[in-house]
Amino acid sequence: MNAKLMPTLFAAGLLAWSATPGPAAGAEPALQTVAVSADATAQASAYDGVVEAVRQTVVSAQVPGAVVALAVKAGDRVKAGQVLLRLDARAAEQQAGAAAAQVQAARAAQDQATKEFERQKQLFQKNYISQAALERAEAQYKSAQAQSAAQMASAGAARTESGFYIVRAPYDGIVSDVSVVLGEMAMPGRPLMTLYDPQALRITAAVPQTAAIRLGSDSAATLQAELPGVGARIKPLRWQVLPSLDPATHTVQVRLDLPPGTAAAPGMFARAWLPGGAGETARLSVPGRAVVRRAELTGVYVIGTDGRPLLRQVRLGRASGEQVEVLSGLASGERVALDPQAAARVP
Repeated sequence: MNAKLMPTLFAAGLLAWSATPGPAAGAEPALQTVAVSADATAQASAYDGVVEAVRQTVVSAQVPGAVVALAVKAGDRVKAGQVLLRLDARAAEQQAGAAAAQVQAARAAQDQATKEFERQKQLFQKNYISQAALERAEAQYKSAQAQSAAQMASAGAARTESGFYIVRAPYDGIVSDVSVVLGEMAMPGRPLMTLYDPQALRITAAVPQTAAIRLGSDSAATLQAELPGVGARIKPLRWQVLPSLDPATHTVQVRLDLPPGTAAAPGMFARAWLPGGAGETARLSVPGRAVVRRAELTGVYVIGTDGRPLLRQVRLGRASGEQVEVLSGLASGERVALDPQAAARVP
């Protein structure tokens, strides 16, 4: 080749390379997506429930009276027999005192009647009095004895009633609510405070009839309980399926007894994990970084049929590692954007 043509050909090739079209400056990179995965091998299904106390007592007054002392407040731990509050018992104490005085008078009358009866028996043995006189003395003795027993029973009732003005804890527990204040009038049957036993808690969940039917004697190994703030699931001590169903929702209540010492309180949200069947709907999950949270909205960008991302609201469940369970809003096989910010910029 002619050496003089070499520079000319090189310059032409350089111009042709520079004119080749390439990626536009400032163009958005390709949107990364992932398919919604379904965990078809799930062996358990979760059902929303609530924590309940097996022993929860609404303490009420048995007698009317003004509240003169409050010994506890909401949140306090109490022991069995501990004084919770006192009512004004001055009238009851006076009645108990009067009953005790009447018992003493009845006992004195009984002693006198006993001595008189003994004297009459001695006189009768010596034939100084008639049979009728002896029977009258015996009748007076028995009458005094019966009056003394009646007065003693009445005094015991007065003492028992005076004890009603002191309200005590029926068992070891925690006071969850106090419904009265000092000076307020307590009436029989009116709630004064509520307490529960923290060592006896359970989870109650409404389970569909089809899922409850699958529970059998061998289900204890797969039943689990889940509480917010507790990392691992809890193995329940016992479980029970109530024999009645809700005719409106066709659900049955399943109860899982929690182990003593579980960090929970009545009213807390919880979940009951029950064994799933072959017809159980598979759980869907998406990566946690694909979730968009804006105020009260939780959603993901779903890729539509035209290839454009569209924000869709979803309901999320339990997070497991980098995956988040999707309870509703998505179908298996749909694709979601991994970068919500990049998806939001797509026109």
